[in-house]
Amino acid sequence: MGRRKSGRKLDGVILVDKPLGGSSNQVLQKVRWIFDANKAGHTGALDPLASGMLPVCFGNSTKFAQYSLDADKTYEVTAKLGIRTTTSDADGEVVEEKSVDVSEQQLDEALDTFRGEIKQIPSMFSALKHQGKPLYYYARQGIIIDRPARDITIYELVLREFTGTEISMKVKCSKGTYIRSLVDDLGQLLGCGAYVTRLHRTEVSGYAGLPMYTPEYLESLRVDGDFSALDQLKLAVDAPILHLPKVEVSNKYSERFVQGQAVEGDTSIVVEAVRVYCGERFLGVAQNSKGKLQPKRLVS
Repeated sequence: MGRRKSGRKLDGVILVDKPLGGSSNQVLQKVRWIFDANKAGHTGALDPLASGMLPVCFGNSTKFAQYSLDADKTYEVTAKLGIRTTTSDADGEVVEEKSVDVSEQQLDEALDTFRGEIKQIPSMFSALKHQGKPLYYYARQGIIIDRPARDITIYELVLREFTGTEISMKVKCSKGTYIRSLVDDLGQLLGCGAYVTRLHRTEVSGYAGLPMYTPEYLESLRVDGDFSALDQLKLAVDAPILHLPKVEVSNKYSERFVQGQAVEGDTSIVVEAVRVYCGERFLGVAQNSKGKLQPKRLVS
């Protein structure tokens, strides 16, 4: 018989402002301890050199984390021109140095080539899997894996500041976008090289404008046996999927639905994934097809 997890059974999402240093998993485990949660997961890792929004899901909300993984994201990024590194950030070894002679007009023209739908080759230091192992596993051994270019979308690429050797930008992009690769590609196009010196995630689609909390602040609210101050900060269990269309079913259909049976849906909704409710009660996510709602993820 499996060992039962200790901790409270709670649902919902907390938006953590991940600090620099340490992995996303370390932050996750810290937050899980702070809330004394028996089940938690995050929705898209930030590596130690990146900071910012890290949605942490508890309990039933972990079932819907995938929808946040697929969400658009927004970053603030600062890049240094004239240097190229192995990892395209400050953690890597310098592989090339060149003088920088770039005008703001040249920079604007270069940035414009990356706006919209483009193809991007993922970095060898990304977590993208190859034969079950992340690419950085091979990169650290000096092994280069052939990576096909992937379709991504850069919705916004706004130049905030340009000093001649350093640029600051806002980037809003689709899932699968590697900001380090974007900066490295920009440096190559400018002919001088570039690497990321600061990367901060400001938004994950669905959570735009909502407050984030540092682990230190959350820990300051932790009182043994009293989690009321912490629980007030949580978003609802359905927070990861509020961008999906909402469908309501009757009491009769709700009982069938929670037992995994397909029920009558809303033929006016054409998208495939919808969130399903019976009154105020959230039931889960369904596959919407030909007027039928087929349960995909249910709240237990």
